Amino acid sequence: MPQFDIISEVDMVEVKNATDNANRELSTRFDFRGVDASFELIKEKVKMRADEDMQLRQMADILRSALVKRNIDSSAMSVDKTEFSGKTCSADVEFLQGVEGAVAKKVVKSIKDSKLKVQVSIQGDKVRVVGKKRDDLQAVMQHVKTAELGQPFQFDNFRD
Repeated sequence: MPQFDIISEVDMVEVKNATDNANRELSTRFDFRGVDASFELIKEKVKMRADEDMQLRQMADILRSALVKRNIDSSAMSVDKTEFSGKTCSADVEFLQGVEGAVAKKVVKSIKDSKLKVQVSIQGDKVRVVGKKRDDLQAVMQHVKTAELGQPFQFDNFRD
């Protein structure tokens, strides 16, 4: 029986490249001249540092556009609240990896409500979809792409 997995992963190599591109853009922007501002990739987080809170918001937009240029959905990024320490502000940007339990339940409910003839099961940090026809599976893929479920999804392990 044909099946596939619904996953949510971010390619950290592309995040590193986007971070480097965002740092390059910071060095060329007029409104960041003379400002101690930077992006730094630490494990799976990007740490943003700047002098003011407003600059951090601008930097989040710069990073978002760099991610989009690298084909990473910007809804996978979440910016933590701003931390103030002395003269600088900083914020961490985290990336959603894996399908969490609550989101997985939302995906399963959405697919079941669509009345497509498939079986859906949660398996760890992914959702497995099994059906008799490839057309049903492709309809599920289209349904998941168009549904607003709170994070971007990819499809993996498509087997006949």
